[in-house]
Order: sequence, then structure tokens, then C-alpha cells
Amino acid sequence: EVQLVESGGGLVQAGGSLRLSCAASGFTSSAFTFDDYTIGWFRQAPGKGREGVSSITTSDGMTAYADSVKGRFIISSDNAKNTVYLQMNSLKPEDTAVYYCALAESDYAVLSEYEYDYWGQGTRVTVSS
Repeated sequence: EVQLVESGGGLVQAGGSLRLSCAASGFTSSAFTFDDYTIGWFRQAPGKGREGVSSITTSDGMTAYADSVKGRFIISSDNAKNTVYLQMNSLKPEDTAVYYCALAESDYAVLSEYEYDYWGQGTRVTVSS
């Protein structure tokens, strides 16, 4: 069973930066490894639905970003560590949310939550004004 564990959330002032990490484990078959999937970051603010933030295909590094974070967030993958990072810069109060990483059996950098089969427990990000 694939497991995803997020870390790196916290409290930061507007304009600051945070780096989130998503560590994946549980790839028990040599036929399916970390670099066969798409990893996505999603967020859910209080009282709102879940929003796709960014995703990356671990095989070839294809990326996608929501318009709200383009130019501020950078997603990257370290396949040797089975870890995907989300570098968040120029943070705004509206970035405050619980951030989740998820895994999809996809060859594309998709941002629809319905494409994702495995989810982490989330890490909270709070941006103060």
C-alpha cells in the first residue's frame, strides 16, 4: 500500500517562503516504482473545497500549476528519495490552507483530484498578514 507523508507546514508572514515535502513509500513491486506516477499538491482552505495547486510527473518532470500560484510556487521531484517538494514563495494570506499531496497513476501532470488514488494526511500552512 502506497503511503504519502507531508511535512514542512507552519506559520509564516506574508511575503515569506515555505518548502513542503511529500515522502512516498510502499512501492512493493519492481514493476511500479516512484518514477511511474504523478504526484500532486492540493489545498483546502477553511470552508472551501479542495483545490489543485501543482503536480509533477516523476518520470519526465512535466509540471502543472494553478493560475493562483504560477510564478510563486515551484514543484520538484527527487526520485532517489521518493520525495516531491513544493517550494512556496511570496506567500499570501489566501494561501492559508491544509496542503495535501496525492499520487495518481497518470502519465500527465493532472490537477483534478478525481485522478488521484492515494492521499496524505495533510500539513497546515498559515500565512499571516
